Amino acid sequence: MIRPRTGDFIYSEDELEVMLEDIRVFKEYGVRGMVIGILTVDARVDVDRMKKLVNEIMPLEVCFHRAFDMTRDPKEALQDVASIGGITRILTSGHQPYAVSALSIFQALFVREAELVENDTRQQDLVIMPGSGINTNTITSVVEALLPFGLREVHLSGGAWVDSKMLFRREGMGMGVCGEGEWGVWHTLESKVREVRNKADTICEEINSRK
Repeated sequence: MIRPRTGDFIYSEDELEVMLEDIRVFKEYGVRGMVIGILTVDARVDVDRMKKLVNEIMPLEVCFHRAFDMTRDPKEALQDVASIGGITRILTSGHQPYAVSALSIFQALFVREAELVENDTRQQDLVIMPGSGINTNTITSVVEALLPFGLREVHLSGGAWVDSKMLFRREGMGMGVCGEGEWGVWHTLESKVREVRNKADTICEEINSRK
């Protein structure tokens, strides 16, 4: 992910130059793609600045990250992202804290994306990738609701907090991370990812068998 700091998604000219330089460095290391996102002050996708980053990243894959969820309107944001060209996917929770709470919004986005491609043969197919709160408890609802609309990918961390080995823990002190993050390490666990994948595969097979 190309992001020079935490906070909002409005960047200064200096920060934009840092992002461009980061892109060049990562390309030298042979990455397959990058994740980016820039907004305007009125919460729209900053198309002009995004084009600068995308042009620097190409021909690698480009994902517009969850800055999408901070835009003022998801359909408008989808159209703005599509107009940039070169972006292969959008990671979003559907303008809700968790993807499973935004299934109707996702359905509308899938429909709109298909319309954009149908109406303009030059339009690149965009993968809409639901993320946030995807786990074994939610994957069934997400796949059942969205597979008929064109769902191809989901995003998940698939992890858990592993408790710190620190024996002495100073109370009242923190390094900017609240809760378990102060005295634990977040690990992606293969078992959790595999469990979600297997469940998704099973659901897809069941849905396809009904056709």
